[in-house]
Amino acid sequence: MKPLATPRITSGSGMPRTLFGYIWKISGRHQMALVPLSITVFLLSTVPLELQRRIVNDAIAHGATTTILWLAAAYAGLAMAEGAIKLCLNIYRSWVSESTIFALRRSIGSLPVDSVKSEDRAMAEGVEISMILSEAEPIGGFVGISISDPLLHGGMLVSVFGYLFFLEPRMALLGLAVFSPQLVFVPLLQRAIIVRGAERIRTLRGISGEIVGAQGGIPSQDESMRHVFSLSMGIFKLKFTMNFLMNLMHHTGVAVALGVGGWLAVKGEIEVGTVVAFVSGLGKVNDPWGDLVNWFREMTAVTMRYQLVADAMRWLAKDAGVD
Repeated sequence: MKPLATPRITSGSGMPRTLFGYIWKISGRHQMALVPLSITVFLLSTVPLELQRRIVNDAIAHGATTTILWLAAAYAGLAMAEGAIKLCLNIYRSWVSESTIFALRRSIGSLPVDSVKSEDRAMAEGVEISMILSEAEPIGGFVGISISDPLLHGGMLVSVFGYLFFLEPRMALLGLAVFSPQLVFVPLLQRAIIVRGAERIRTLRGISGEIVGAQGGIPSQDESMRHVFSLSMGIFKLKFTMNFLMNLMHHTGVAVALGVGGWLAVKGEIEVGTVVAFVSGLGKVNDPWGDLVNWFREMTAVTMRYQLVADAMRWLAKDAGVD
């Protein structure tokens, strides 16, 4: 497969001001093509829950063997269709991402760094190397999932929770209450991660500039490297703490669903199949919610990276007298 045809930005002024402006400029029509694939996947996500509920209820209440076999076959066929569509979606998104990385690296490489004033040239070359080798990839990688990911996972959350409310509103409200604390601690932890990520990029750029400008050997970077290490470990601690709290909320929700659902089933207010479908539904909510949080985490990080890259490209072009 060849990279997609993307507009080549050959000057700093050609970089859009915002990340999503850049995404639309470089891959707008492909983003629109990814939308129907994402919608199809999340619309199919709730059907297996209903099939599970009917299989359990028919097996326990009626013992309808033929019906159970047909429902099981429908479940398998639906899972295969959803998986095939998701496979196409993932390959398409990866192609868009890799093509964007290719185009962005070409744009950065075409900047006239040799024309930068001599006193700034070492720093300019270090910044260019850092952007091409390490900063272009996260930005381009995000482009492929920028629209389709929140649409897919947000749609799955809405459709699954809508189905759970349809099945049993009381249990759905309890499940929603258990998940709600994540709306508070996820943004707070993510903001702290972004601050450390921005500082880490600036420090690495400074290291690259000093190495490029060094004469007669590479200068000692021990203090700067220690600072990068400290920032990276801080990011890891925050990230894994967030994952721990999200998993805790999920398992608490499952425990609530089993306890309350089992109690209602014993009282005869709901069917056992409803409890099974509800617990399975919480599992289906946990994955897209985690993916949506990861998307938000990546979006905020990439927005910061894109601003740094766009500002650096404008600085390089201005210092070279292009813009």
